[in-house]
Amino acid sequence: MDSLQKKEWLVIVNPNAGVGKGGRDWDEISKLLEKHEFEFEAVFTEKRNHAINLVQEKIREGYEKIIVVGGDGTMNEVVNGIFIQKHLPTTDIKLGMISVGTGNDWVRTFDVPVNYEEAIKVIKAEKTFIQDAGKIKYYSETIKMKRYFVNMAGLGFDAIVAQRTNADKDKGRKNPVLYLKNLILSLFSYKSLNANVTIDGKKLSDKIFSVGIGIGKFNGGGMQQAPGAIPNDGLLSLTLIKHMSLLRVAASVRRLYNGTIEKHKKVDTFLAKHIKFDSKTPLMLEADGEFLGQTPLEVEIVPESIKVIIGNENKFKKYLNKVIKIDL
Repeated sequence: MDSLQKKEWLVIVNPNAGVGKGGRDWDEISKLLEKHEFEFEAVFTEKRNHAINLVQEKIREGYEKIIVVGGDGTMNEVVNGIFIQKHLPTTDIKLGMISVGTGNDWVRTFDVPVNYEEAIKVIKAEKTFIQDAGKIKYYSETIKMKRYFVNMAGLGFDAIVAQRTNADKDKGRKNPVLYLKNLILSLFSYKSLNANVTIDGKKLSDKIFSVGIGIGKFNGGGMQQAPGAIPNDGLLSLTLIKHMSLLRVAASVRRLYNGTIEKHKKVDTFLAKHIKFDSKTPLMLEADGEFLGQTPLEVEIVPESIKVIIGNENKFKKYLNKVIKIDL
């Protein structure tokens, strides 16, 4: 693209995000961007993983500021595009989000409003924070793959729910309670699996119901599966939920919402830089709500590698409970 034609901002729009909300609300969002004097080029994703390629292409054209209009899965694709491209260091790119998804978990951590105009005001202020990312090496059938994530990866039960929900979306189903439906159905059908886990070289084995590996603490539309996660501490926050009965699972759901899951006697938590999983029967994997594949797999931290635009820095500092550096 000619430098005279390039706008200041690239906007990646997923029209299918939020069961079609991205497409339905784009006219409103674009008018608000214009109202707040954004100079932008909008490009639309056409299929799953399309944003990964779009981002690489547009960074080569000179874009260094990107807005995601989509959900956590769209953010994940954009982040993977940023990591794959070699034109710029990943932290030279500013990344903001106008959330139209169903989960909205990444924005919860960074206090970015779900109200469109308020989110745009946040992006306009350009207060940034450099967060960690996670890198996963896993298998899709027999093919070894790699994927980055910026919020949370899940194995076991979490991944089965994501797999079913993604499959429904791919079939064009746009019911806003798809995730809840698949969560309930999966509760009745999912079986815990024996797995071997290596955490920074320390090995353990157990029968596992679900696993959360957090950069941020929220997943599943506000659940706190990694309540101690700090997005710039250079560590993965690992929550292992061991096998329990269906009745006990149902009774424990409240702990996922109030942040006390780590106090459950069937839950172990760890902080680590490198984690491996292996199992005789494959454990399924998702990252940032996108179903990916299965074990064997390994996860490692990529410290302070993505520059993101955040909301109210005072609230964010309180959440982190530590002094952080924010570019003003």
